[in-house]
This record gives sequence, C-alpha cells and structure tokens, in this order.
Amino acid sequence: MAAMDDVRASSAWVAARSAHVVVDSSGIEKAVEEIQDSIPKVKWDFEGIHYFDNGPLTVQYLFVLDALNFCFWPDKDLSYDHLALGLKEALQNDKSVFDSDRLQKITGPQLRELLKWPRPLPLENERVRLLHEVGLELERSFEGKASKLVESCGKSAANLVALVTRHFPGFRDHSVYKGHQVFLYKRAQIFAADLWGAFEGQGYGEFNDISSITIFADYIVPAVLRQLGVLRYSSDLASIIEANREIGSGSEEEVELRACSIYAVEKMRELLSKKSGNQVLSVELDLWLWSFGIQCQSLQHHRTLSIYY
Repeated sequence: MAAMDDVRASSAWVAARSAHVVVDSSGIEKAVEEIQDSIPKVKWDFEGIHYFDNGPLTVQYLFVLDALNFCFWPDKDLSYDHLALGLKEALQNDKSVFDSDRLQKITGPQLRELLKWPRPLPLENERVRLLHEVGLELERSFEGKASKLVESCGKSAANLVALVTRHFPGFRDHSVYKGHQVFLYKRAQIFAADLWGAFEGQGYGEFNDISSITIFADYIVPAVLRQLGVLRYSSDLASIIEANREIGSGSEEEVELRACSIYAVEKMRELLSKKSGNQVLSVELDLWLWSFGIQCQSLQHHRTLSIYY
C-alpha cells in the first residue's frame, strides 16, 4: 500500500500549505449534499472507443494507451478519444502492432500513422521515448507482455501502481513542493482503474483493494471541482488560467492544482461514504467528474506541457 499512502499523505501535505489553491470544506459539504443521491455509475467505456477482447491483448492495449495518455494541447483538435480509438483501430488491423519488439522501434511518423493524425503530436518525441521504454522493459522483465506485469501484482491495485512506477520511469509522476517530495502517479493509477473498469472487476481487472486508488490528477478534474465550489483559486492563478497562459510543469501552482484535487476528492469520498453508509470509490468519483467535465464546453482548465497527464 506504500505507493498509495505516499499519494494521499503528500497530497494532504500540499493542501495544508497551499497558497494558490484552497480546498473549501463548506464547498465539499455543499457538493456532497447535491450529488449524494445522484452519482451515476459511469460505465468505463461509455463512448465505445476502447479495444476490448477480454484477454491479454486488451491489457497490452491499455498499457500502451496509458503510456501515451497525456498532453492533448496545444493541438486543439486532438483529444483522448483520438488516441483511444486510433490505437483500437491499429490493433484491430494488426494484432502484433503493440508487441514489445515493435514498440521499441516505433518512430514519430509511424505513431502518427497509427493514430491517423495528420501532423506532429504534442510532445511527440516524449511519446516515442515512452513507447520504447515500455517495449524494452516489458521484454526484459515481463516476457514482453503487460498481462504478465498485471499477473505479478497479486490482485492488488496498489502493488500494480508500485510495480509500474518501479519498472517504468515514464510513469514516475513525482514533484518537489516546498522541499517536500509529492507523489501523484496519475497514469500508473489510471492503468489499474482502466483494467478494473474494462474487465468489470474480474480476471485481469480483479483487485482486492481498488478502494486504494485515488482520483487521477489531470486538467479536467480541478476545473470541475472549482465549478462545484470545492476548490478556490487565487486571483493570480484564476487570471492565468482564464488567459490560457501556460503554467510550468512542477511549479507551485501546478502541484497545488493536482494535489489539492486528490485531497479534496478524498474528503468528498469520506463524507459520501459516511452519509450513504456505502463505500464510495475515488475511481467512480473520478469517472463521474471527468465525464461531467468533458461534456461542459465552457470549462477552462490549466495548461501545462507534461508527460504525466
């Protein structure tokens, strides 16, 4: 559980010292009051954009997807849907496209071709580097198969996050905030959540501790939490976001946006669980917040060039 304890503890540490983002406890209560009876169970593949065959190939697909699941701007036409659907179609056309030896050799233009994308991708060189890393380490330690990686976690989502971040440096979503190490692990956690959602908690998606997973600190969730009154921004931060100005990766503002989101949703989850008497999962809250966010066209999110989200 250590990896997930680190995420929770370091997010709380940031929230207690945050200067630009405030977690509003009355906002949490109000939001929970509004949504407690209405958190719809959002189906994992609610848009039908993912590959699924109920076997190891799905695991390979999801690991490749989550290795690339970051930074869809400044290309305003590019979205997560393009990535998920492009990889799905590439795999349907060629079942060996994500074999570890092929991942190690992929080039930027080849990746674009797979995704049917007409121009260079944001952070394209980083995407290619991460695919090479995935291919190499899967071959070296897991017989080339992401399914072997998942089998070695002992049905523990927290173990899977720890394994992924230990073996694949590109998933080590760490920051330093006021001299203190902060752990956020967005893409490693979303891999566990994607498996759980895709396989409906069975087979490769069976985890006895799915409740250990937090939300996935990205662009959308902080913006939704702000809209719900759960987060408040300083006037400086608000004006930077409203002007679509870039916020540096690892800056205080960026770490606060992400860490305070994790901390705030943990508090929401605790309150919802207490009020309803049922366990509420952060994974379910995240899916609901994210689907709410992508349907809200006017939502303004922060902009950071980062490989972590």
